[in-house]
Amino acid sequence: MDITTLLISFVKIVAVVAYFYGLFWVMGIKGKKIQLGKKEFDISILVNIFGVFIGFLLIQLALTPFGSFSILTNFDRGLLFQACSMVMVALGLNLIYGFNGQFSLGQYGFYGIGAYTAADITYRWVNGDSRGLIVVGIGTILGAVVIMLIRKFLTNLRRMPVLSSFTLYLIGSVLAGVVAVFAGKLIAPAINPFLGSALQPGLLNQQVPMYFVFFLAVIFAGIFAAEVSFLFGLPVLSLGSDYFGIATLGFTIVVYTLMVNSDTILPFPEMKGGRGMIGIPKLTTWFWAFLFMMLVIITMRNIIRSSTGRSIMSVREDEIAARSMGIDVAETKLMSFVIGSLFAGIGGGVYAHYIGFLSPGAFDFLVGFNPLIIIVFGGLGSMTGTITASFGWIFFLEGTLREILGKISTEAPSWRYVLYPLTLLLLMLVRPQGLLGSVEWGYLKSKVIPLRKSKNTDEVKSA
Repeated sequence: MDITTLLISFVKIVAVVAYFYGLFWVMGIKGKKIQLGKKEFDISILVNIFGVFIGFLLIQLALTPFGSFSILTNFDRGLLFQACSMVMVALGLNLIYGFNGQFSLGQYGFYGIGAYTAADITYRWVNGDSRGLIVVGIGTILGAVVIMLIRKFLTNLRRMPVLSSFTLYLIGSVLAGVVAVFAGKLIAPAINPFLGSALQPGLLNQQVPMYFVFFLAVIFAGIFAAEVSFLFGLPVLSLGSDYFGIATLGFTIVVYTLMVNSDTILPFPEMKGGRGMIGIPKLTTWFWAFLFMMLVIITMRNIIRSSTGRSIMSVREDEIAARSMGIDVAETKLMSFVIGSLFAGIGGGVYAHYIGFLSPGAFDFLVGFNPLIIIVFGGLGSMTGTITASFGWIFFLEGTLREILGKISTEAPSWRYVLYPLTLLLLMLVRPQGLLGSVEWGYLKSKVIPLRKSKNTDEVKSA
């Protein structure tokens, strides 16, 4: 039975690798033209969109039951959604560590912030309370405006100490939060009658409005995680890489402690602290998981391929050389940290609405090493490696291995935490650059810029 399970798991992992190779290959097709009369039309973008749609449809058909049979079971469905969330979290960490060179252990803290924020918005909404969406939505928008205004103000000043600017940002963010809370108290009474309750849903609590609220909840949760990372990273990123890693680990522990005491220290009794938050609407479908995952992949790919991405990677290679070329090293580090945290917050929102239950234990510092292990497995600085390693990690180690060890004894699955570091140690000895190293596929591959031929070179060759 175990051999059969391993074989099936191996086939699934190979299928996932082939799936992403084909998807990125189709998305990378350029220069496809058709002749209509005397004119040529570039249809590359249509081919790319059609390829993405086919990629979505293949998994949707595999998840659709035909009678009592389906290619992917409910267990596989859960692993699939979990893997999509992990892709977003791991890509964010790869941007921070793999591409920018800042060792961070705080990714799971922002993952948890995104999960709890999005879950609280939809939980309140289905129970007839719109304050969650109003407060978080207005708060994040006001917070972003306040941060931009303060940044513009600080550009006119010279050499303001980091802690002084951090104090300005913190005061502005707190004021934005206070305004958002008062706005929620004023606006919510006008919206709540249209929500009804969980037993008798109102007009705005039907399926279509609910999915729109879910989309906003995930986006606002990601922005909120990004703004928290901005406030945290502003003073902490001035530390060296090792000290920054220790500080982010401390941040994850603080977030975990707040989660455990969310019903006592924080005014959120619906989160129920260490007992875990229940009653979260299960709104994550393959459409939403695929949509958010592709948005994160496309956004990160475009960032890496831009001049901003080259600045990010130059800081990783040599900070002194990057500074001498006019790159603002502190600004680049902070930007990478904020964008990576944004991805983690979005992944947390998707995860919360697939599982329907949040426990602080799912975000403690021990499991927070998972995305770090994944990006090392796949290859630091490789988007392709991160994506394939995320799915392989979830499907094999969190799926098949847990199932096999569970058949041995009830305590055996905990041995996974012994096998993980041993596997990582073996990989570091055999292939320190990761399974895929710096390899990228199709759409994610960087453009090859041909070198210009010099006349002097041609004359030398002819001589």
